This record gives sequence, C-alpha cells and structure tokens, in this order.
Amino acid sequence: MDPQSKSFPVTWDQFHRDSRALAWRLREEGPFEALVAITRGGLVPAAIVARELNIRLVETVSVKSYDHKDQGGIEVLKPISDAILTTKGKVLIVDDLVDTGATGRVVRDMLPNAHFATVYAKPLARDIVDTFITEVSQDTWIYFPWDLEVAYAPPIHGGTD
Repeated sequence: MDPQSKSFPVTWDQFHRDSRALAWRLREEGPFEALVAITRGGLVPAAIVARELNIRLVETVSVKSYDHKDQGGIEVLKPISDAILTTKGKVLIVDDLVDTGATGRVVRDMLPNAHFATVYAKPLARDIVDTFITEVSQDTWIYFPWDLEVAYAPPIHGGTD
C-alpha cells in the first residue's frame, strides 16, 4: 500500500451491516437460483446474502489476480461448476470489493448474464458491478475485518495521553 493512500478499516459489525444492506438491495433483483462467491473475500458477504435471500445453491470461483503488493496476471484456480453455468434461473455473483476490475471481468465473462454485486466498489471498476453498497476512492485501501487485530491506537497529537 502506498503510504499516501487513505485507509478504510472495516469492523466485523460494519461488514455484517453492509452485507445485509446488500441483501436488502438485491431483494428486488431476485429471486436468484444460485449464488457464486468469488473467493476468498466474497465468502463472508456471500454467506450473509445467501442466508438473507434464502439461496441454497452456493458455489465458489477462485481467481488469483492480486497480492498485497502488485497486480499480477489472472489465474483461475477453481472454475465455476457446470451445474451453475447451465442453470436456467438467475445467478448472483458476490464479492467483497471490486477494485481494478481484473478479477470481476474474468468472472463476469464466465457468467455474462449473472447479476454481479459487491459490498464495496472503486471507480475504476464500478461499471462492471450491477449492485454495490459503498463507493470508496481508488486510492483508498480497505482493511477488512480478517486483515485486522485489536491494537492500541496512539492519539493524533503523537503523545501517549
């Protein structure tokens, strides 16, 4: 992460609220026959959305394109099953975030008629997502709950108290 970037830490409570808000927004788009979670970040919001919308057919797709330092090539580690690819009902794709859109575009190409939803979206790839809850600037680094641990935060003035 660039030290000049903004940070946006998200707590478990906030992420749960935002994921439920996503489910509320998606209610009008359904009903959905199946849900595809983009691993790993999409697993938690997908579980919440699947519960809220009573979606029982849940699948994953694993695409590697991003590490904490730089964007690399796209590699599909686990494709979407034929059962999902050939379903006649509506399919929902869920991820935590669309950033540059590299991963999202690959999955969108696999399921071009699916509804693509993320909890957070950045401007570079907002156009490939059908539904999202919160837009953050491109230079904002989102720290998800699984990235964080509770620690002392010094006061802004730099002292200890």
